[in-house]
Order: sequence, then structure tokens, then C-alpha cells
Amino acid sequence: QVRLVESGGGLVQAGGSLRLSCAASGSIFSINGMGWYRQAPGKQRELVAAITSGGSTNYADSVKGRFTISRDNAKNTVYLQMNSLKPEDTAVYYCNFKVRTITLAPSKDYWGQGTQVTVSS
Repeated sequence: QVRLVESGGGLVQAGGSLRLSCAASGSIFSINGMGWYRQAPGKQRELVAAITSGGSTNYADSVKGRFTISRDNAKNTVYLQMNSLKPEDTAVYYCNFKVRTITLAPSKDYWGQGTQVTVSS
């Protein structure tokens, strides 16, 4: 079993910063992609940022230049540094790991429990 634990959400004023963390533990053989998604009330979950095992990154247009995703492979942890936050960034943020638990098995998606980010105007 694989468990993801998120931390770092909270309430911040517009223009402020937050840093989210997500650490994986359990029966992990390898972690391929890592990513952050968010879901605002009444909206579908959307990809915010993703990072491959090789370190290539991808961002939603709405966060480019403001958010930075990074990973620490030794700690099985992914981070999301969020700067210049806007009220429209308010959402529940979920981390996603693509984990291979045993060799030769395809990777599976695992999700964090979600952390609330609220940006006040």
C-alpha cells in the first residue's frame, strides 16, 4: 500500500506565498510522474503542475511564472511553491503520484488527502 500525506495549505492574502509538500510512503518500487491538481467549488479537478522522473515540468497556463514544482527523490516528496497568489487560486489542492509498487508492474495513480488553499482579496 502507498500513502501520500500533504501539508502546507492555509489562508493567505492576495500576493502572498505558500509552499505545499506531499510525501509518499509504503511499498514503493519507483515513482514516475508527480503532480499537483486543484479543485475549486463547482469546478472540475484540473492539473496545476507536473514533474517527470527526469525533472521535466509542465504547468497550467494560469500558474506559469508564479508556481514552481520540484521533487526530492530521496525523500519521495514533491513540492509546490506558490507565489503571487490570487483569489482565483483558492481551491483544494491534491498531489498525485504515479507509483510502481513492484518491478514490471504498470504504475498506478495515488492521491493525497487534499489541502485547502484560500487566498483572500
